[in-house]
Amino acid sequence: MILATAATYSLTSLFLGVGAAVAYAAPSVAGDRFSMKSIRRLLWTAWGLHGLAVLWSLLGLSPNDVPRFGFAPALSVTAWLVLTVYAVESHMYPKLQAVWAFAGLGAVAVLLALVFPGQALHSAASPWLPLHWALGLASYGLFAAAVVHAWLMMRAESQMRTAPSLSSGAQSGLPLLTLERLTFRFVMAGFVLLTATLLAGWLFREPLYGAGKGFKWDHKIIFSTLSWFAFAVLLIGRAKFGWRGRTAVRVLYIGSGLLLLAYVGSRFVLEVVLGRAV
Repeated sequence: MILATAATYSLTSLFLGVGAAVAYAAPSVAGDRFSMKSIRRLLWTAWGLHGLAVLWSLLGLSPNDVPRFGFAPALSVTAWLVLTVYAVESHMYPKLQAVWAFAGLGAVAVLLALVFPGQALHSAASPWLPLHWALGLASYGLFAAAVVHAWLMMRAESQMRTAPSLSSGAQSGLPLLTLERLTFRFVMAGFVLLTATLLAGWLFREPLYGAGKGFKWDHKIIFSTLSWFAFAVLLIGRAKFGWRGRTAVRVLYIGSGLLLLAYVGSRFVLEVVLGRAV
């Protein structure tokens, strides 16, 4: 099992990770004692520390650190990207109400990355490999944002059914149509990046990962390809047949689940269940 040890992190890494987790969790612990302005400041602080922690882990910026990656850092980067999306949207749509959910997501992701830092990156890998990973992680983040918006959309719809007197955006903070439009925008952007990631992996796998690492149909490729087809079906269904609501959300969940299994799930099994490096 690849767990963090005292030698795994420098003091800077620990400070950034623990500081981000504390800043994320503080509003929940304090309850009503913090004003919304103070809560937003804490979340901005947490977001900044989280981003620095991610960079420190991926780049190994101190003498005691080496670049690392694994299932938990991948989840941490994905959570940070989702929080970035929320930070932008909270300015565009001030009524969006998801502060506590996003703060909890950030705290869990940071702590998980501290406990399971992943493995040191292979020295034979190409300098272009981080770009390939960046494309993949960006698609993860966009699809995760789509899932969050779809969940908010379904929650708002359910609350409307049980309390018809509520306006369409009373509980979620945004009208249903706005949430639906945002969901599919994230799906489309994520699909484009996922396509680019898969093409790069198929065409340039050996130059990216080193000699002897040519293309092969492993679990990661299979699940990634299946997720690509699921998202393609979703977008075609939306364009040709007007899919929306529960039908569209189910397909989105299926595609996102397959994508999660492609890297995070397989690495979790290898790193945590089997306890061996890749």
